[in-house]
Amino acid sequence: MKHLWEPRRQTIVEPMLTVALAALFLAHSPADPIAVVPFTVSEDAIVVKATVNGKDVSCLFDSGFSGAFVIGPHIDLGKPTGKMSLQDFVGVFDADTIDVSSLKFGGLDLKHDGMLIVHLPTMSYTQAYGTHIDGIMGLEVLSHYVTEINFEKHEFILHPDSYDISAMQPDGKRTFLTKMLPFGMNSIEMAVRASTGKQMVLALDTGNAFYATTHKDVLEDAGLWKSGDTPKFMGKSQVASGVVDTWDYLIKDVKIFGVPVKQSVWSIIDLPSSSAQHNGTVGFQFLKHFNITLDMQRRRVWFDNFAGTTVDPPEGDIGLVALYSQGRDRMVVVDVTPDGPAAKAGIKEGDYLVSVGDENLVQSTYRHVRKILTGPVGSKVDIEVSSEGRLERFTLVREQLVNE
Repeated sequence: MKHLWEPRRQTIVEPMLTVALAALFLAHSPADPIAVVPFTVSEDAIVVKATVNGKDVSCLFDSGFSGAFVIGPHIDLGKPTGKMSLQDFVGVFDADTIDVSSLKFGGLDLKHDGMLIVHLPTMSYTQAYGTHIDGIMGLEVLSHYVTEINFEKHEFILHPDSYDISAMQPDGKRTFLTKMLPFGMNSIEMAVRASTGKQMVLALDTGNAFYATTHKDVLEDAGLWKSGDTPKFMGKSQVASGVVDTWDYLIKDVKIFGVPVKQSVWSIIDLPSSSAQHNGTVGFQFLKHFNITLDMQRRRVWFDNFAGTTVDPPEGDIGLVALYSQGRDRMVVVDVTPDGPAAKAGIKEGDYLVSVGDENLVQSTYRHVRKILTGPVGSKVDIEVSSEGRLERFTLVREQLVNE
């Protein structure tokens, strides 16, 4: 009986063993992600949740910030342990820091040795983005993983190191594989090729709400702007270190990180670049059209243009910037673009912006005011302005105030 049983048992076990080994292999396949973490997308930002030092936080994901977190003092994450110098487009400033003692992301306990929390007020983000935000999560948090930012499904997909995008074959139409330039692990710097053939070095920056941002001298060096020329439409933008003069510029036939773009509108800072190597950033309005996989170790980025386009329809503006003044407790008009709709209506610097549409403005942010003032080219917006004690109402037509 033993002789008859053994062969039969063997014929049953071997297929089962083969299936089991195959299942084990598939369970550890390099294609399988370590974690999938959902995020929400506002008009111009990624918002994701994490647990830092035991506290749940909701953060903007900013790949242009090389550190781990910027979180406001409204959440008690411990006492400051040091200081950090931060640099934005135009300046450097210092802030207190707190050590990261624990970090969870999508249920995973992430590596956090040496990570710091920058301690800065961040409550204005909630009003500006229309959703609760406690701060910023930076590139350092995900730098140990092959990270996919899937805009199509609104989720982060964390892959193991064995997931090698450098072996993938792009088609140059929908998919693109781009090499990071050798500037360390603090940023994702890649080449942008102008129609003149000149190269600009820009960072992949999910925290930049614009399409792309660079400096006037960078345009001059790339042969895209003549030195000494003055833009017709000048405005202002808010950066971390303050308010700077900016203007929108239509750039044609450019290759952004290897992706051909027929024409796009960039935000130009009317100041020299703050770095000889880094010329600016490519922002959310370009990136949102792609599923993007970042591999910091192999220095590669994979772009999948799922949206089928690289730009949104043109945006219109009325040429007005207003900021909150604590001393006056009002929204003060600080800049009016010459020849723009607001200027033609007689609105001037120093006036108070009272309302836009149905929204009264007592205290607001630069980003929020910009959002409600802009819209499709040719659309109308109702605003109220207080000028020298007189309340005036205007219906203005948005125009594309772009320099060419």
